[in-house]
Amino acid sequence: MRCPAPRACSVAETVALVDYGAGNLHSVENALRAAGAEFVTVTSDPHVVRAADRIVLPGVGAFAACAAALRKVPGLVEAMTERVHVGGAPFLGICVGMQLLATRGVEHGVSQGLDWIGGEVLPIARTDPAIKVPHMGWNDVAPTRHHDGAELIEPGEAYFLHSYHFVPGEGRHIAALTDHGGGIVAALARDNLLGVQFHPEKSQTYGLALLARFLEWKP
Repeated sequence: MRCPAPRACSVAETVALVDYGAGNLHSVENALRAAGAEFVTVTSDPHVVRAADRIVLPGVGAFAACAAALRKVPGLVEAMTERVHVGGAPFLGICVGMQLLATRGVEHGVSQGLDWIGGEVLPIARTDPAIKVPHMGWNDVAPTRHHDGAELIEPGEAYFLHSYHFVPGEGRHIAALTDHGGGIVAALARDNLLGVQFHPEKSQTYGLALLARFLEWKP
């Protein structure tokens, strides 16, 4: 099932696409622009992050490496925290960018996340030989409807690529599930935070429509 195409509109707000050396920046930037974002800045500058209307945190690779890379940029985590938690800017985490919202992850050893949505990032269980890990390719996204930002996630199909998954401490933050040998979190939401395990920039019409809704989201 595919959702409607993104609305033909532009959003005149600034979007900070956080560059910490661990994200698919070019593809995400192009997707944001295609979804209607007029002003997208790829940045690692804390001052730019603090001034942004919206923040997008991508992530590709292992949890431990991404967490270390994010903290290696002076002042970046502090700027993100201030803008999101104090300033209320809408935030989108993509793939490992979503996983970094967790309290901790265990990929390549135990590492601390941002702890913005309590939980752990754990390996996908290999309970069935027919279930392949990594979870790679198109799969259904099934919204739960019992969460903050329920209007953002529509049913459809998105592109996934991951071997670890987010297990939140509270089920009410689960925005959508996908099935890969059992229910796996496809999206999380809390207040002005949205995280998606799938790649909207690789999810064609479905992904662009999600980004368009995020750009107009008023949490």
